[in-house]
Amino acid sequence: MIPRRQYLTDIRLAFQHNPVCAILGPRQCGKTTLARTYARGKTTHFFDLETAVGRARLANPEMALGPLQGLVVIDEIQRQQELFTTLRPLADRKIGRAKVLILGSAAPELVRGVSDTLAGRVAFIDLTGFQLREVGWAHARKLWLRGGFPRSFLARSNLLSFEWRRDFLRTFLERDVPQLGIRIPTESLRRFWMMLAHFHGQIWNGSELARSLGVTEHTVRGYLDVLIGTYVLRALPPWFENISKRQFKSPKVYVRDSGLLHFLLGAGDWATLEGHPKFGASWEGFALEQILGVVDARQAYFWGTHAGAELDLLLLSGAKRFGVEFKTNDAPDMTKSLHVALADLRLDKAWIVYPGHVSYPVHEKVDVISLPALLRKLEQSKR
Repeated sequence: MIPRRQYLTDIRLAFQHNPVCAILGPRQCGKTTLARTYARGKTTHFFDLETAVGRARLANPEMALGPLQGLVVIDEIQRQQELFTTLRPLADRKIGRAKVLILGSAAPELVRGVSDTLAGRVAFIDLTGFQLREVGWAHARKLWLRGGFPRSFLARSNLLSFEWRRDFLRTFLERDVPQLGIRIPTESLRRFWMMLAHFHGQIWNGSELARSLGVTEHTVRGYLDVLIGTYVLRALPPWFENISKRQFKSPKVYVRDSGLLHFLLGAGDWATLEGHPKFGASWEGFALEQILGVVDARQAYFWGTHAGAELDLLLLSGAKRFGVEFKTNDAPDMTKSLHVALADLRLDKAWIVYPGHVSYPVHEKVDVISLPALLRKLEQSKR
């Protein structure tokens, strides 16, 4: 059991200002465990819509939820989307108002009603699998290889972890996606996901993927939106600057969990991963997700020009701009791209993040830094 103290604090803060808190994240990332941990010692009414009993209990939601006080937890709420209409008057009660904790595995864009019906009443918390700040640097290699899904990370061996991810992928494609009412052939979505793993960390090229799959570009964009909306892919948006250079206008795409990426690439152990052509891209995606778990991901971008200059991650914080590059070298140095980014984007500070332990400067505004050291700096800057 790995305590998730920051998320528990986030829930408490959310309920100080809102009657409803929505914890959103991929399947099997620990939402139910987190909710049960938060509910300890509280009068709690738990409804699990994954079960027939849970759905039957909410067959008449107004009657079931109306009289309740204390904490109401509704798990996998996307299974019964009409509940959002019922939750609105429950959230608006002045006397005996219940706090409602809803758990979901699909983004509001895929589940209509969360943002619209509960506007002004709900706080959102994005939950991922285990993060480096939770498991510690001593387990960084294990987290990188296996990913953050609790059962994958905590498995007794790399083989059992790999098999868990195989089963997760199958269940996700064959059951979870269809339950959202999305009608995409399972095999088509599986092929798309596996193909996209080989484009991990690259700029989205829908036309190339469409040709490979024998479908339209509009169709593969739909596949992408489904996997983004179920929190297994990330599209990092491009940043545009008013400069006289042609800049990329398509997002970069990542498999969010490094363990799922490695399964899709067939890298089940460290030796295979280290020798894989996507090793550097794997580190980039892993480190990127750790950073976006600390900062406001809505203020994160990548930047690149057709002339070859590129910045892996641009972070905006008020009027300040920070740049991040990801390298797997043992002793990375200043790059030409960083020189261009410092000038064109007017960065206040930049870091080169690598898997090592020692931090050192390579420019008056650029430091080579370990991932834990950067996470600490970013957390401190939020206080």
